Amino acid sequence: MKKTFAYEKDAYLTELKTAVIETGSEKGKDFVVLRDTVFYPEGGGQPGDRGWVDDVTVSSVTQENGKVRHYVDAAVQRGEVLARIDWPRRYDHMQQHTAQHLLTALAQDQFGWPTKAFHLGNDVSDIELGVSQLSAEQLNGLEEAVASEIRAARRVQTKRVSADRLEELKVRTRGLPAGHQGPIRLVEIEGVDLNTCGGTHVRSTAEIESVKLLNTESMRGGIRLYFVAGGRVRRRLAEHEARNVDLRSLLGAPERDFAAAAKLRLDQIQELQHRERIMREELAEAASDALARRPEDLLEAHFKSGDPAFLQSLAHKLQEKSRTKAALLTAGNEGDGFFVVVAGDRVGCDVQALGRQVAILLKGKGGGTGRIFQGRVNTLAKRRDALALFQLELERD
Repeated sequence: MKKTFAYEKDAYLTELKTAVIETGSEKGKDFVVLRDTVFYPEGGGQPGDRGWVDDVTVSSVTQENGKVRHYVDAAVQRGEVLARIDWPRRYDHMQQHTAQHLLTALAQDQFGWPTKAFHLGNDVSDIELGVSQLSAEQLNGLEEAVASEIRAARRVQTKRVSADRLEELKVRTRGLPAGHQGPIRLVEIEGVDLNTCGGTHVRSTAEIESVKLLNTESMRGGIRLYFVAGGRVRRRLAEHEARNVDLRSLLGAPERDFAAAAKLRLDQIQELQHRERIMREELAEAASDALARRPEDLLEAHFKSGDPAFLQSLAHKLQEKSRTKAALLTAGNEGDGFFVVVAGDRVGCDVQALGRQVAILLKGKGGGTGRIFQGRVNTLAKRRDALALFQLELERD
């Protein structure tokens, strides 16, 4: 017969004096098996518990062949120990998991939407519903139905029944684990749901506190519905309120006008970016004219406020205007600079090979094609050395 562990008997038990009866290691990670445990092992959509065996941290918990493995951050010797769970984390999971049972039952019974899967996440949880789409009105209806059952403070309890009795009861189940033997654990929300489940749950729907449906997305022909429950609702609201304080200051608008104010700012940014592109092209045009008129065959220029887009535009324009000249163009500041090596089609040098040498000299990297090579560099201090290298390559060719 399958052993019934302490976490199954009492989900509110936070610590237990027990004993390490087995130790081992898997993929370099130590684990211990306890005589009995308050740690829930990962399964059924619910994450495993975290906590401590004596003072050693338990980082994950799994169950294999009836044994609960507690993976620990340091070796633990056999003998008597105190096992303690991270209770706030456990209670959060109890609220989310019970909320899922309630959502699943009401979605099926009142709206005809079957649950296909459940996932309890770190911040939000979700259920996958066998329905192709859901309207805002339908989601509001489900949320109101859940709120009504929370207010009713319905009792939540567990019990075990034989496989024979399971067929007599109106049990909601997606099937038993492969190879399951012995009594079957049921979780009941009085008057609402009877479900096969091995997870941990609160004692009353009142302890769920509240459930907020967040959003949906289409998935595998169904709908994934995201939600938060209990303390997560309050934490999420607090985060939203703190963010709203910042947004009121940044946007200079009340909350009801946030969207309009943000759109206005985005429109203004897009307009400024458009003007910047025009001015960059005009500057590149003027700079390329000035460089092309210079008498030397090897040109150089530095633009302190330039960026890669400006240098690239300048290089293309210069290449078009002066087929017999080459140039080393740089921009930015020491520690955060950019460069371009460019040569006209009548200049006899390997621009790509030269560009790679310049990148090494200026402690950077880059790439290119044809007669242009550009990159980002960490120093401009050796800019003159790079120019001398360029000159040497031109004279060699």
